[in-house]
Amino acid sequence: MDDVRVVLIGGTSNVGKSTVAQVVAERLGFAHRSTDLLARHPGRPWRTPEREVPDHVAEHYRSLPVDELIASVLDHYERLWPRIEELITAHAIEGGAGTGLVLEGSALWPVRVAESTAPRTAAVWLTADHTVVRHRVHQSGHYAIATDEDRHLMDKFLARTERYQSLMVRAVDRLGLCRVDGGDGRSVTEVADAVLAAVGEQRTPRGA
Repeated sequence: MDDVRVVLIGGTSNVGKSTVAQVVAERLGFAHRSTDLLARHPGRPWRTPEREVPDHVAEHYRSLPVDELIASVLDHYERLWPRIEELITAHAIEGGAGTGLVLEGSALWPVRVAESTAPRTAAVWLTADHTVVRHRVHQSGHYAIATDEDRHLMDKFLARTERYQSLMVRAVDRLGLCRVDGGDGRSVTEVADAVLAAVGEQRTPRGA
C-alpha cells in the first residue's frame, strides 16, 4: 500500500463508486475526484428536487437504441482517456501532484487501464447485480409515481447501464483485473474495506 499513489475505482452507474471512493480517500489521506467532472456526457435522465432533465439529455435516451447508447458513451470515454491518463500520471509520479488520488468513474475502462504504464497505481472495479442497480435507479427517479415518459427514459438508461456492466465485467475478467461486489448487502464501510484489501494485494503496482 505504501507504494500506491493512485487508486482507480471503476464501475457502471449506481454501484456506489462515489460514496466508496470518498471513504477510501479519507482512509488513505488522498484527494478524491470523479471522471465525470472532466467532461460531461448525457447522464441520468430523471428529475431531482435540484435538477430538471435537460432537453438534449431526454432526447438522447428517447431517440437512440441501446446499441447506439452504449456506443456513444464508450466513444466518449475513449476521447476522454488522454485527460484521465494525464491526471493519473500527474499524481502517480513521486513529487508530481503532491497528494495521492482516488479517481472514480465509469470512464475507467478496463482495457485502457490495463494498457496504462502509470506507476504506483492500483485499480478495482465495483459491480452489483442488475436488480440492485435497477432498485437504486427506481428509488432515485421515484419510478413508482413517474410519468410514462420519465419511466421510458429511466428504462433506457438502465438498459445502457446493464449493457455497460456486462461488457465491463467481461473485460475485467479477461484481463485478470480485480472486481468487488458493491451490492451484496454490505455497508459502504465494508465495501471500502474490500476495495482497500484488493488494493493491498496489488503488491507490485504497474510501472513501479
